[in-house]
Amino acid sequence: MKSPWHRAFLALACWGAAAVAQAATPILVVHGGAGVIAREITPEREREVRAALALALQKGYAILKAGGASLDAVSVAIGTMEDSGAFNAGRGAVFNHDGRNELDAAIMDGATLRAGAVANVHTVKNPILLARAVLERSPHVMLVGEGAEIFARSVGMAPAEAKYFYSERRWQELQQALKEEREKDAASRNPPHHGTVGAVALDARGRLAAGTSTGGITNKRYGRVGDSPIIGAGTYADSRCAVSATGWGEYFIRATAARDICARMEYRGDTLAEAARAVVMDVIPRLGGDGGVIAIDDKGDIATPYDTQGMFRGWVDAGGNAHIAIFAQK
Repeated sequence: MKSPWHRAFLALACWGAAAVAQAATPILVVHGGAGVIAREITPEREREVRAALALALQKGYAILKAGGASLDAVSVAIGTMEDSGAFNAGRGAVFNHDGRNELDAAIMDGATLRAGAVANVHTVKNPILLARAVLERSPHVMLVGEGAEIFARSVGMAPAEAKYFYSERRWQELQQALKEEREKDAASRNPPHHGTVGAVALDARGRLAAGTSTGGITNKRYGRVGDSPIIGAGTYADSRCAVSATGWGEYFIRATAARDICARMEYRGDTLAEAARAVVMDVIPRLGGDGGVIAIDDKGDIATPYDTQGMFRGWVDAGGNAHIAIFAQK
């Protein structure tokens, strides 16, 4: 019969092994949208985007470095980008056909598979925080429109006026889209400005999380909802993989793109890079769409494939070094 001291030693050894197994080097990846066109980005715009991405990385990674949860890092990083006015999310989002900002977001905790999402909200400064509130304080996964706005007020989120979201650049984009519509002169079937923001993170306990926030596409109608708030399409996280997508949402929905990447790892044994590249560079284009993703696995490997000219993106690597890129790395 083993003595109490022997049993205690074994228990301590098992606990230590589990702690080592759970330990991970924190990693954070963010994006500010695919669909970047080289000839359209001015030096001023590039500086604005790089500064906004850098701040999101700084704030999100500070949480991870302090031992915080991946879900918190994702919330803060995305909230920072929503506040910046530099992206198509939160402040500075695109306008729909009626000249309103119509916002969507989702967040998912890979360790528990809990998720929260909101769509078609108009007065919420930080849709990602409302999605987080749905995850934590609602029995539902997705709330939309007026119901989501009522829920926001019920959890203490004060509504913002329309002028908070206004951006002259986005307003002029709508005017151009309306002009092309009147003249029936849309040059391309691709909805312009794929901009969306997202983040994926791995924390020190090995937990993954993903989140995405967007204003959708310029001149959208009829309460259109893209892939960003749809769990498994534009946002997904489980115990081995976390994904945030950006692109032509209708095709990411049809391909269940975010979940497909994680499923390829689970069922086929693909690496993260193989799975992400197959979905972004093969599945989505074959359907007729385009875009990109950021993804991370439980080992800390990252993937950022895209099939547009560029994608605003940044990451903090295992050494704590921050990187920001827009076009292909040389």
